Amino acid sequence: MNIRGRNKVNPNFSMSSMTDIVFLLLIFFMLTSTLVTVSAIDVLLPKAGGKTENKTSVAVTITKQSQFYIDQTKVSEADLETQLLNSVGSDRNKTVVIRGDQNVAYKNVMKVIDIANKNKLKMILAVKGK
Repeated sequence: MNIRGRNKVNPNFSMSSMTDIVFLLLIFFMLTSTLVTVSAIDVLLPKAGGKTENKTSVAVTITKQSQFYIDQTKVSEADLETQLLNSVGSDRNKTVVIRGDQNVAYKNVMKVIDIANKNKLKMILAVKGK
């Protein structure tokens, strides 16, 4: 009587399945890393359930004719920075709300953003809701 089993375990380890898995993971990570945008800006957007009054904000409006307004007051482009800093005053927690017309030149919006960045002010770009 033969007690030994017919199936013998092969002590050799095959690396082909392991290399397949490694190559699949490599291809997966190479493809997914190209989908990540390098210049993405991480922004937390506020939720709005209705209209809120923010007393700690200063609105800068830019019209199609490249005219600048701080709140309701018309300001020349040369005096924009000094007038904006006067409106903000010593309260650096005030937020600058940039309200640009949809047809305004991009460089005019960038002037306001540069002023806010240079003076370390918080800013929001205002858009129309749906």
